Amino acid sequence: MGDLTVDQMLASMLGGTSQTDEHEMARLDTQPVVSILPDANMLKIGGQSFIDRGRVAVFPLIEEIVANLPRHKMIIGTGAGTRARQAYSVGLDLGMPTGVLSVLGFFVAIQNAKMIHYLLAKHGIPSIEPAQFAQMPLYLAERQACVCVGMPPYSYWQPNPEVGRIPPNRTDTGCYLISEVLGAKSMIYIKDEEGLYTADPKKDPQARFIPKITVEEMEAMDLGDLVLERNVLQLMKTARNRRSVQVINGLVPGNLTRALNGEHVGTIITA
Repeated sequence: MGDLTVDQMLASMLGGTSQTDEHEMARLDTQPVVSILPDANMLKIGGQSFIDRGRVAVFPLIEEIVANLPRHKMIIGTGAGTRARQAYSVGLDLGMPTGVLSVLGFFVAIQNAKMIHYLLAKHGIPSIEPAQFAQMPLYLAERQACVCVGMPPYSYWQPNPEVGRIPPNRTDTGCYLISEVLGAKSMIYIKDEEGLYTADPKKDPQARFIPKITVEEMEAMDLGDLVLERNVLQLMKTARNRRSVQVINGLVPGNLTRALNGEHVGTIITA
C-alpha cells in the first residue's frame, strides 16, 4: 500500500466489510505477535496437588524458588485446591450458576496466592491482583518474581461447560493465558506427580508415564484422567506464543531448577 497512512490503510482494509467476517479478520492479521515478557517463566503451583499438602511440600519449593531468583524471572500463579471444591459442592447444592461458582473459586485461589506471597515477602516478592498486571514488568525487573492468583477473572462472565456447572476455565487455564498473552519463556505446572500418565497413578498402579506428547495425540488417546484442565489443550491449538507446557513433580528437589534451565523433566505437551 506504498505511502498510505495507517488511517488510509485501515479504511481500505475495513471499508464495506464486517469485523466478524473470518476472511477479513484473517487478512488483517499480518504482523507477528509481540512477546511482552519473553524472559519470564510462568509457574503454576497446584492447589490440591501441592499447596494443600502444607509445610512439607511448600517450604522446600519456596527455598528452590528463592535460590533461582538471581538467574530466572518468575510469575508465580496459584491453584485453588480442596477448599474451592468444597465451595463448588455447596454452591452446586444451592443451585448457583457457573458464573457465581467462578467467583467462589477465585477467592479461594487468592487465599493461596496470599499465603505464597507471605512466605516470599522477606525476599521482597510482591503479590499482584488482575488490576495490577500492568505493573508486572516493574516488579520482575526489580525483584525477579511476583505472585498472582491463577483463577482467570472471568467472574460472572465464565462460559457454561458442556457438562455440569463447574467453571471450565480455572487456575490451570488462567496461568496458561498469562503465559500466552505475555509471551512468557515457559509455562511450568508444579504438581505432585511426575507429569502425564495414561491413568491416575494414585489409583492405577499400571498407569504409564508419558514424557512427551502433542495435543492431537492426547485427544486421540481420549484419556479419562488428565493432569491439566482440558481447556488448556483447546487454547494451545490457537496459541501464538505459548505452544508448549511442562508438567513437573515439585516434590522432587531440583525439578523446578531443571525445568527453569530448559531441561526436559516431567511431561512436555506441545501444540
